[in-house]
Amino acid sequence: MASNQVQDLLSRRYRVMGQHSPLFYERPLQLVRGEGVWLWDQEGKRYLDVYNNVPHVGHCNPRVVEAMSRQASTLNVHTRYLHNNIVDYLERLTGTFNEGLEMAMLTCTGSEANELALRMARFCTGAQGIIVTNFAYHGNTEAVAEIGTGFMPESRTTKRVKSFPIPDSYRPLNGLEGDDLAQAYADQVQQAIDEFHSEGVQVAGILVCPDFANEGLLNVPKGFLEKAVAKVRQAGGVFIADEVQAGFGRSGKHFWAHQWYDVTPDIVTMGKPMGNGHPLAGVVARPDMIEAFSKEAMYFNTFGGSPVSCAVGMAVLDALENDNLMQNAVTTGAYVTEGLRKLQQRHELIGEVRELGMFFGVELVQDRVLKTPAKAKARSVINLMRDKGVLISTTGVHGAILKLRPPMPFQIEHADMLLHTLDEVLTQVACQEVV
Repeated sequence: MASNQVQDLLSRRYRVMGQHSPLFYERPLQLVRGEGVWLWDQEGKRYLDVYNNVPHVGHCNPRVVEAMSRQASTLNVHTRYLHNNIVDYLERLTGTFNEGLEMAMLTCTGSEANELALRMARFCTGAQGIIVTNFAYHGNTEAVAEIGTGFMPESRTTKRVKSFPIPDSYRPLNGLEGDDLAQAYADQVQQAIDEFHSEGVQVAGILVCPDFANEGLLNVPKGFLEKAVAKVRQAGGVFIADEVQAGFGRSGKHFWAHQWYDVTPDIVTMGKPMGNGHPLAGVVARPDMIEAFSKEAMYFNTFGGSPVSCAVGMAVLDALENDNLMQNAVTTGAYVTEGLRKLQQRHELIGEVRELGMFFGVELVQDRVLKTPAKAKARSVINLMRDKGVLISTTGVHGAILKLRPPMPFQIEHADMLLHTLDEVLTQVACQEVV
């Protein structure tokens, strides 16, 4: 009966959302409840969530739910009225950034935040050209799709965007290493700048995720980003850091992933985990840029930064601090990483393990020497994991990197379940005739 209900729901979805609206897994999940790091389907089966960074401090976090309910039952208006929640939240949020990033603008989604950042960069520089990686994703509005070199058709025809090869030390450019590799990738950014100039286009900025998550959670060559940003700034552009995936303490030792580098962005965008599922996103930038832009553009967002949204955002920050979740990202993150590296010793499928606090990438290869991507086996792994009650996904240019990005309350006992199940599944997949 239950499987018939799922099939009926799927058929109805196709009728109202179309055949190509994306779904996870070969057998789509119908979820009905969440709590902490757990999700339940319509049959009552429990799944360990090792993928979703939207419920950053846990599904249905009690602090967040209570804050949302309390403020929604009192008042919810837009930001053209004064309200303590908005100012209190932004003072606390901007306090997590380095000196110079002291002013914010709020939106509802990461796509909106990145579009606002592009508008600001182009207005303040008077230029149009944006540089991204050649496998980028930063949202799905028209302007942001233009920079979506990994997925979006708009990126194929634009004249305002140039890309450079992903800064990957696992499959290094020209077989280089160390500073030579960092310089080689930075030279690719310079090549994009030169191409813009040859076409009469000036450079407005470079936009990257500091964790290079969609590109595969790369181990970026040390010094690359600093060199690349220096070249862009010399050309008159700015540095935009997209923190939608790695921000809010996920990297453990720093609140923001860009703080691992020796360079401070001019603009930072954020979204998903900011509201723990509530639509809250935003931009933090240099005050001179926000003042200059907003003087002319009069940016306003009806729902972005409402008192309810800011109450939710404050509750997320409370949970991060009071539940010591950044330290948990360090300790549990190290435990998971150690376990994954032990699995690497047991399974030839694992080519490389990557980690950044509570964020992990496991590249699967058919041959460790040739580093041939094992895309079909990666797909098989995520579906078998789903059947065994653990939810993960894939990412990367070849779709062969397991993407593990659990909610921040993920604990050692959850890690043990993940590692044990992954061990079983990798053993099973190794024996399959999957190309």
